Amino acid sequence: MRELLSAYARDPDATWVCGGFGALAEFHFDEGEEVSFTDGATIGAATARGAFRLDCVPELRAVAYETMGKKGKYWGQGLVLCLPEKQAYTDARTVVTELGADIEAIRPGDRSAILFDLGIGKSQSDICVRTADPRTIDLLRGACGKSFFGHGHDVAVQMPALSPHRVFRSKVARVEVYQPIPPPDGKTPDGPHTHVRLNLVKHRRSHAATVPVPQGWLPVLWLFPPHPLQRASGAATPFDAGRYQAFQDLLRRFGDTDALVGKSAASEADVSTRAGRLGFRIAQRQSQVRQQYGA
Repeated sequence: MRELLSAYARDPDATWVCGGFGALAEFHFDEGEEVSFTDGATIGAATARGAFRLDCVPELRAVAYETMGKKGKYWGQGLVLCLPEKQAYTDARTVVTELGADIEAIRPGDRSAILFDLGIGKSQSDICVRTADPRTIDLLRGACGKSFFGHGHDVAVQMPALSPHRVFRSKVARVEVYQPIPPPDGKTPDGPHTHVRLNLVKHRRSHAATVPVPQGWLPVLWLFPPHPLQRASGAATPFDAGRYQAFQDLLRRFGDTDALVGKSAASEADVSTRAGRLGFRIAQRQSQVRQQYGA
């Protein structure tokens, strides 16, 4: 597992995501961008725009899955890394809370900056910001004990202008984003970025229903391996048979049995489970693409 994930950590078209439903931090780097890597029991990568880190503990469980695509994408694919619930649980704070110096920051120069949990309330991840700027520290301290989205203070409104580092962390992983936060009407920047959507986080779900996290487990980090039709930046590419096969290998190793049965079925009538029917439909889309490209 460690060797597999370490290889993906060095792939510019792999994306790493930490957080939960409605609050996500994403990291990837561009080909040719200056990157420093970490290997061993802890893997990771860091650039001037962001970083990620994962402690490869023995309890990690990988689940590979595919989803039906939207908005022109044929299908999605991902590898979610999970821990048993009791091991994955965080404090799930629901108010802004000062946590002190971020001594576990990925870059040594950030370890004296102050970390604040925004109180998003995810059961398996802390959604935080980090800053050494006195004005931002004062603003966040004034919000402590209150809801980040409450009407008694304007900390959420001022975040784009202040743009502290975003630090989304689980018990064994973190993604840090250093790029500025775009204004509400601005464009999401290329490369590492975050999404926090109030209409979604208020449900306090750990993950989307399309992610097949096993019962009794919680997601602590996502890996989105290179897609055969898309770059990490979102740019479309011609079908890449090697990438396609690489993920099918992951599915056979870490995927749901019912979904695999559906992918090899002759017709949808031959499968009886929801996962199997989804697998069949995705396989049909993939077959059409492979025929289109002669793969």
